[in-house]
Amino acid sequence: EVRIDRADLVRLQRNLVLSHAAGVGAPLPLPEARALVLLRANVLAKGMSGIREATLDLLVELLNRGCIPIVPERGSVGASGDLAPLAHLALVLIGEGDAWVGAEALPGRAALARVGLAPVELAPKEGLALVNGTQAMAAVGTLALLRAEHLARTADLAGAMTVEALLGSHRPFTEAMHLARGQPGQLAAAARLRELLADSPLNASHQGPSCHKVQDPYSLRCMPQVHGAARDGLAFARGTLEREVNAATDNPLVFAEEREIVSGGNFHGQPVALALDVLAIAVSHLATISERRVEQLVNPSLSGLPPFLVPRHGLNSGFMIAQVTSSALVSENKVLCHPASVDSIPSSAGREDHVSMGMIAALKARQVVENVRTSLAIELLVAAQALDLRAPLKPAARVAEAQRRIREVVPRLEEDRELYRDIAAVCRLVDAGGLEV
Repeated sequence: EVRIDRADLVRLQRNLVLSHAAGVGAPLPLPEARALVLLRANVLAKGMSGIREATLDLLVELLNRGCIPIVPERGSVGASGDLAPLAHLALVLIGEGDAWVGAEALPGRAALARVGLAPVELAPKEGLALVNGTQAMAAVGTLALLRAEHLARTADLAGAMTVEALLGSHRPFTEAMHLARGQPGQLAAAARLRELLADSPLNASHQGPSCHKVQDPYSLRCMPQVHGAARDGLAFARGTLEREVNAATDNPLVFAEEREIVSGGNFHGQPVALALDVLAIAVSHLATISERRVEQLVNPSLSGLPPFLVPRHGLNSGFMIAQVTSSALVSENKVLCHPASVDSIPSSAGREDHVSMGMIAALKARQVVENVRTSLAIELLVAAQALDLRAPLKPAARVAEAQRRIREVVPRLEEDRELYRDIAAVCRLVDAGGLEV
């Protein structure tokens, strides 16, 4: 506890920013860095941080003019918020650090000049106001959540394509069954599957006494329960993040009307860390069950289709290693889904003796989401091939449309070729929203 002379308060603000800028690792991708600036400006605009409008205006102008701080993604334990990442953001405001202007990385002062701005001299309290808060973990986590929500819909589509390709039953998706349980995510997933599979000629072709199947594997008939549980986990994460991105997470907080300054702990990232751990665990199951469906497709004893869905198997390996790639991603996710929020390590000479590891949870969640996207792209690719092999029978209209869009970017596999290009093409299609049918 050191009392700082009033004459040194301005210098203290600069020192706080400089000393806390100790981040390491790769820089945040530009969308995440922009989100960080936006969320920090939103917190400061609440008027509880003790910061001047001129300083806030400069932060907003960074966004408006495309001058985005370069922020290393590692170095936060999520205790007094994301100190290191936020300090790297604040560096640019005082003409230090580095920033992107377009595709060019420039020193902070030069970056400001390039877009017609000038650095600010921080007034008392402003240094602390700029580096305290949960905006880095919230920025990374919120963008991961939005991708995960999109992937929940993609998983339903991939699963519907596989159900059709494997001549699976639609009866497990009957509304009455899911109303009997009442889980909201399950109800939503089942409804989506019914929409995707409606009026399927392919399904009609294997009804009646000629159908030899009694029950489909869990990876098909339990899709509403598994996809639905993932949706419920994502809904929990969304609720936490919606509140957090609009919250005052500074310290101390300034209550102007009451003329009070209160030191507390709103910077602590535990709510966000826990939500992002749930996000990672929830979304990971979309890939876990997807990989099992891919196994059903490529295994001839399970699908009744040619081994690995390719002519002249033996000479051609077909989609054999695509399934192995999905397995590798699923196994990586199992490691990444160990909760960061159960860890804590004391820092700052024991004063910060419990920390959230929220930024670690965010970075893990981001990677899990990326892996899930790729696993689902593999299922979409493989299911499209299996549907080709069911011709001339046609699947449900929405499934057929999804297959058509996949075929616009990836041709049918007739003999072995570099599958990584096909996987990447379907990944791009998923990311662009090109399979919203």
